[in-house]
Amino acid sequence: MKNIEYWIWFTQAIGYCTPAAKQLTQIYDSIKDFYYGGESEWILSGLFNNNEIEKLGKTPLSVSDEIIRKCSHYCYEMITIEDSLYPKCLYSIDDPPAVLYVSGFMPDIDERMSVGIVGTRRASVYGMNAAYDFAKNLAKHGVTIISGGARGIDTSSHVGALAADGVTICVLGCGINYDYLRENERIRRDITFKGAVISEYPPDTEPFPFHFPQRNRIISALSDGILVIEAGKKSGSLITVECGLEQDINKKIFALAGSIDSRFDGTNKLIKDRIAELVTDYKDILDAYDNIYATSEISSDSVPYDDYVEVVPVKGKAPIDVYGIRSKDITEAPVHKENLNLTKEQSDIYYAIGNKPVYIDEISEITKLPVNEILPVLTVLELKKLIKSVQGRGYVLV
Repeated sequence: MKNIEYWIWFTQAIGYCTPAAKQLTQIYDSIKDFYYGGESEWILSGLFNNNEIEKLGKTPLSVSDEIIRKCSHYCYEMITIEDSLYPKCLYSIDDPPAVLYVSGFMPDIDERMSVGIVGTRRASVYGMNAAYDFAKNLAKHGVTIISGGARGIDTSSHVGALAADGVTICVLGCGINYDYLRENERIRRDITFKGAVISEYPPDTEPFPFHFPQRNRIISALSDGILVIEAGKKSGSLITVECGLEQDINKKIFALAGSIDSRFDGTNKLIKDRIAELVTDYKDILDAYDNIYATSEISSDSVPYDDYVEVVPVKGKAPIDVYGIRSKDITEAPVHKENLNLTKEQSDIYYAIGNKPVYIDEISEITKLPVNEILPVLTVLELKKLIKSVQGRGYVLV
């Protein structure tokens, strides 16, 4: 979180999606030098107009405090453009985010093959099945799946990656704490176990329409290649393609041929104009990279997402969630399993959880462990299917 308060101050004054953030890192050793240089230094930098300089002067550094407090409370990571963890592929574009807000575990995207899968929110069954299959099979071969968390193709792509126990990154056009698409809340949560939900906007930022075209440049920058499935002539997916080609003229663009339905003219035009390479199988994408990346299939011991469907509870019975686990009656006494071969820390946290939701701050109070040590243990316990999270970031026994 190098100089996080200063970078947040900068975004609150100037905004997002601006080349000025990168330019500042090229002029100054630290954003602190720029901040303390004051108005005279801001003018001398030559990066800002009079209106922007006025905004810098009127924005107090304390504007960062509430955002940092919120991230600390929810254990969100903040990665600034000055951090060593900041993705090089993001820094290479003209207008990289000054700050990335991260829920989960940001993979080393510069060392992994990644494919962005984008398409319409109003996808056909064919398109959604294709997105799922491509994502699942690519993820099985170690490819990180990048998408935007929206309905349709995005959702199918994330779920496909999760079905393979793969890594996926969800790039939001709002804050990561904003309740965007409530029906996808569980998917976003599950993504954070091995991947990340990220945004350049502070946690509670609403999903304004202009955020989504801005978000698309991040999807394209994080992706070695972009697969388009069912996009219309004016689809935001085409903006992602445009961003990708502007960022790197050699970035590989793939497209799955759609029906002659006018709703999917954008995808077919990409193929017709030879902007995109026609693909019919995930192997077409792997083969396009000439074995630069390892492509042997990785094994998976995960609980499958193949049956990711809404289940309507039968009257008189507890509902079954998407994993096929029947919810426990909250009046039952908690039953902890024995002989689990857990570490002391894992055991302490496991026995702090019962069949009524218990929250991270409560676990911390019971175990006397700091929150940053509790979170990874909770992930391990979930993967072992000993606990599960429930709405509101609570945890219960399975």
